Amino acid sequence: MIELNKSLKDLKLDSTWTLFLDRDGVINKRIVDDYVKQWEEFHFLPGVLEAIASFSAFFKRVFVVTNQQGIGKGLMNESDLKSIHAKMIEEIKAAGGNIDKVYYCPALRSENSPLRKPAPGMAYQAQADYNDISLEKSIMIGDSASDIAFGKNSGMITVLAELQSFEVGYSDSNPDFIIKDLLSFAFQLKQL
Repeated sequence: MIELNKSLKDLKLDSTWTLFLDRDGVINKRIVDDYVKQWEEFHFLPGVLEAIASFSAFFKRVFVVTNQQGIGKGLMNESDLKSIHAKMIEEIKAAGGNIDKVYYCPALRSENSPLRKPAPGMAYQAQADYNDISLEKSIMIGDSASDIAFGKNSGMITVLAELQSFEVGYSDSNPDFIIKDLLSFAFQLKQL
């Protein structure tokens, strides 16, 4: 892990913290210029199931936050997405992990929805649903500038996964940490 602005040990992480994860490119393989529209197109990235099991034992809560404008484009519907997420959660549970809830925004980028990352709406939804979480004691792991900006806009610590796919797109998209993948972050947590 590359530490940019702070040391992971300085965060004083404990079981009261919350973890937010992007989906495409972090949990599953991103389909370039397309969307995961059915379960057969969803492929977990290496080490993700093991990492999420580790996160579930460490963090108070684990959420997934994902922009899904394929719905807004009419390429899939919310029922398709919910089916994918149900199967994703089933596989994660079978591997010993847990996702408390999946939040998604189906809106098109052009709609400027307050729920679409980088806007903090999905974080606020999670906080409203689970009033025991603090966004200041939360970590956002994502692979895009909008993920990092979402974390910053929500007041979270931000972690960039998969540096090679990162493109700067927002002024507030400088991550606090950079990791290779979720498994490497899980390993770092075990060292605390």
